[in-house]
Amino acid sequence: MSSLPDLTLAMDAAEAMDAAEAGALAGSWMFGDLDASDILLEYAPILQPPYLVAGVGLAIGVLCGLTFAKLVQNRLEGWKQDRLALLPLGNIAITLPYIGVVIGVTLFIGGSLQVFGFSSGVALLVSFVLSVGTAGALWVQLERLMTQVQDGTFSAVDFDNFDQFF
Repeated sequence: MSSLPDLTLAMDAAEAMDAAEAGALAGSWMFGDLDASDILLEYAPILQPPYLVAGVGLAIGVLCGLTFAKLVQNRLEGWKQDRLALLPLGNIAITLPYIGVVIGVTLFIGGSLQVFGFSSGVALLVSFVLSVGTAGALWVQLERLMTQVQDGTFSAVDFDNFDQFF
């Protein structure tokens, strides 16, 4: 029953205010001195970490990677049996799965960075730059190895000696 006198005191104080003060009090009673953009942030949904993006990217990367590997393997088998040309690798049947690998890896790295707190734009930009840079270097190396196989100058690859890669 002690809250009843407090309520009547608050009502008397509200009646003593003019209309402008009452409108300002009614509009800001819950959020204090926050402006409109800060109030919208209070209602913004907090999304779960983007595990789905990372999972879908991983699935795309693995499936397209397996497809790409099988196509290159088929091309090597065709060269070994019938001496079909290994190069150029840039036909549409081989390039599309490779682009799929790049997209999958970009989504996987981007989603993983978002899980660790990076914003989505920065995470996807960084992952795209990493994916395209790595994919370009790997494509160049694959073409060099295919050229060596086709010319008959292929030797065992020594990954400890990086001079042969550049």
